[in-house]
Amino acid sequence: MNKDLIFEIIEKIQGTKIEEVEFETPEGKIKVKQYVGPKEVISAPSPQMPVVEVKEEIRGTGATVEIESKPEKKYHVIKSPLVGTFYRAPSPGAPPFVEEGDIVSKGQVLCIIEALKVMNEIESDINGKVVKILVENGQPVEYGQELFYIEPT
Repeated sequence: MNKDLIFEIIEKIQGTKIEEVEFETPEGKIKVKQYVGPKEVISAPSPQMPVVEVKEEIRGTGATVEIESKPEKKYHVIKSPLVGTFYRAPSPGAPPFVEEGDIVSKGQVLCIIEALKVMNEIESDINGKVVKILVENGQPVEYGQELFYIEPT
């Protein structure tokens, strides 16, 4: 293996955010790793902070920014009773328990949260209409995290 090639690769990734480069040549396999510092931690906003709905284009970039607003007081919030993985359907490929706009009854299953390989059915505690599903299928959830907004009927 050519040492000059290895040094050239090291020089090219230094100063970048690339953590690891791996490639294979007929002479062998090379893996170069570098420490790029700690991962950036993004924390959730504190509950006291008001959140405003905004959707606007950032000038000249074509990128849009979307921030969801908190529900009005008229919506009932279904929160996660445990830490785990959120699933909208009973099994892969099956239809979801509920969709936005569905009318639900007290005791109706809304989702499953898997914790320690146990599937826990999360039920609605009121009759109403599902206004917003706040979590994506397969996403990890925390205790007390908001899952659904339901408009009481």
